[in-house]
Amino acid sequence: MAGELDDIRQRLESISEELADLAIERLRQSIDAGGSELPIDERRMTRARRAVEKAISVLREGDDRDEDFA
Repeated sequence: MAGELDDIRQRLESISEELADLAIERLRQSIDAGGSELPIDERRMTRARRAVEKAISVLREGDDRDEDFA
């Protein structure tokens, strides 16, 4: 089970990085276009990234607890 959760955590970490990269790209596009406000989709991607980071954190907590019992 721990191996499966490790795989999921690694995929979530990759997704988090992808979301961060996309958000930065949206900001660059907005700046290049002369925008003065944050793009709405950038905000949504940032919120999604934070949620993914929380999930990663929850999965890491389980690892810490498992080590205490080893």
